[in-house]
Amino acid sequence: MEELGFSAADIFELEPDAGLGNGGLGRLAACYLDSMTTLEIPATGYSICYELGIFKQKIVDGQQVELADNWLEPGDSWLIPKLDETESIRFGGKVSTRWENGRVMVDHTDYTTVMAIPKDMVIAGYGTNHTNILRLWDAKSPDPVDISLYSSGEYLKAVEQQAMAEVIAKVLYPDDNHYEGKSLRLKQQYFFVSATVQSICRAHRLQYGTLRNFHHKHVIQINDTHPTLVIPELMRILLDEEGYGWEEAWHIVTHTVAYTNHTVMAEALEKWPQQLIETLLPRIWQILVEIAGRYQRELNAAFHGDQSKVERNAIIWGGQVRMANLCICACFAVNGVSALHSDILRKDVFRDAYQRRPAQFFNVTNGIDHRRWLSEINPQLDGLIRDCGGGDYLLHPESLSKLEDFQNDSGVLSRLGEIKAANKRNFASYVARETGVILNTDAMFDVQVKRLHEYKRQLLNVLHIVYLYQQIKSNPHFDMTPRTFLFGAKAAPGYYVAKEIIHLINCVAKMVESDPACKDLLQVVFLENYRVSLAEKLMPASELSEQISTAGKEASGTGNMKFMMNGAVTIGTLDGANVEMYQRLGDENIFLFGLTADEVVETRQKGYSPYEYYNHNAALRAVIDRIAQGFNGCSFNNLTNRLLFSNNGGQPDEYMLLADFESYRAAHERAGHVYRDPKAWNKIALLNVARSGIFAADRSIQDYARDIWDVPVRDLSKVTVRGTKKK
Repeated sequence: MEELGFSAADIFELEPDAGLGNGGLGRLAACYLDSMTTLEIPATGYSICYELGIFKQKIVDGQQVELADNWLEPGDSWLIPKLDETESIRFGGKVSTRWENGRVMVDHTDYTTVMAIPKDMVIAGYGTNHTNILRLWDAKSPDPVDISLYSSGEYLKAVEQQAMAEVIAKVLYPDDNHYEGKSLRLKQQYFFVSATVQSICRAHRLQYGTLRNFHHKHVIQINDTHPTLVIPELMRILLDEEGYGWEEAWHIVTHTVAYTNHTVMAEALEKWPQQLIETLLPRIWQILVEIAGRYQRELNAAFHGDQSKVERNAIIWGGQVRMANLCICACFAVNGVSALHSDILRKDVFRDAYQRRPAQFFNVTNGIDHRRWLSEINPQLDGLIRDCGGGDYLLHPESLSKLEDFQNDSGVLSRLGEIKAANKRNFASYVARETGVILNTDAMFDVQVKRLHEYKRQLLNVLHIVYLYQQIKSNPHFDMTPRTFLFGAKAAPGYYVAKEIIHLINCVAKMVESDPACKDLLQVVFLENYRVSLAEKLMPASELSEQISTAGKEASGTGNMKFMMNGAVTIGTLDGANVEMYQRLGDENIFLFGLTADEVVETRQKGYSPYEYYNHNAALRAVIDRIAQGFNGCSFNNLTNRLLFSNNGGQPDEYMLLADFESYRAAHERAGHVYRDPKAWNKIALLNVARSGIFAADRSIQDYARDIWDVPVRDLSKVTVRGTKKK
């Protein structure tokens, strides 16, 4: 390329981030595909070929504006259309049944057809010739444009069918705060799973001539409840197309499908209006009714008629279809994604099901692709690891532990500090080039980047920043370690409170920037349009990783692992995978604060009163009053009122920011003191890297393969990594 006058690196930078996922879960799927391929597990990932990703974020006057993320036009170079493997999906219409030749025959009429066209991306592993496939389904209408309508001037009507079909693959996660949005989301989900299941069954039938051994050859892993319609769709194919009886079909389905729950938040435990499914998916509705009725009879017997438990576990109840309960009913395995999260599923979210069938439940703690999230994005740290004897860590991430032998080696610790400083300068250069903002690289880079949601508590971070600002202004003896606070987050377009928090962050950043008293002490920067490619530049430069969700709310987190693996030190609650990080790091190598998950529940049960914290902590009261007062004419008393008073009958301070504020402030103070001793800080950073190998995605996939999928994996102990010495 360079002989032709082009820089290969510049060309690679032109490739956009694939608009296929929303935050950590989409990126987790990509990490898992890499690991499954490296471990030589035959696997296919399935999704929709979205034309537009979640959105490009623009900050205008401190507020989020959403722009179309048209990633596909320049990004489809790697996609291979497979037109001969197109599938047909039916929506709407009428369904009738009749008895013929000893079996039920189904007649589906007056339906609308959408064609699902597969576009395949080949996934290459590391150190292997094995490849896997990411199959993305594009949506097209089978009907040609009606030229006669064009001729008569009815232009919109002429292309209506194409538009109605193609909208399915138009945008990732359309807002569903209205009926039309819900309808589109349900269409997307059924389109995606129906095409997928038909495709798998077609290939299986070609190879074996029957689907009776389907469950011996496949596991379909449902990630959250979005693909749950896999269950009735596979039943539909087995019943209607293969002619199997109910019991045989149900046996195949319940030995094929497994469910991973990725969050306990209510919005991920989907509930669909019954009427919407009846109208849009009439045959699927019939099958759901049969599954739900059989399951409810089973529940009545198991709970001895206790209607409160029956109601809690029912699939169809009160005009709603509960997808999580359908997963519990039909899936042979259910797993959480961290030890704490899996424990909460067993004891709380799915407690009745766990008591009935404890062997159904597993834990597989999430992991990240360390080849990308360490070696590729942090080449200087990669070189240090190799020089310290960990040259085989790309296939053996546990080899990172060899760094522990150097925890008191001044030369290695000094080199680690130099690597971090260089990464900070590189990131600062990027930010200056892209935005014009000059970062203070002499200050600690304190980073919170993740989806904007109240439970992730970006607002708690802001409370602390305002506290620091007020101390700088009012206390001449206030001694603080200089901080550059970096935020990156997108708020869902319809999530008003999250968007207000982004506005607040930007207002505070502007206030701090314009005050000479904060120069070289305090800086706040909101990084616009946070995305994977930005994260790859930021992670190596980060020093303090904010993982501060309310305990019991974050299922696992993967950003926490990426920061840890790049030598950032965590300030966080005992939530999600932070718990397992803490078990490996100990008190001295992580800055913990706040209530535990059990203490959160206990505090709520006793009658949590955030106003008491407000009244008894003068510094906290001053912070909240200042935020309520607002900045530059913009009031934020709507946010402070949510902390102090009930909102539309809801709980005040639902995520307990005020309860954890003082503990959070003290943890920051401890972190600041340690940071002033570079050798002590670098030792903690080194141990974070050394003990992060357990959080590699390879380990997660090996857990799935052993405990849930029952498939062999490549024996990496016999693989020799050549050329591991790197200058």
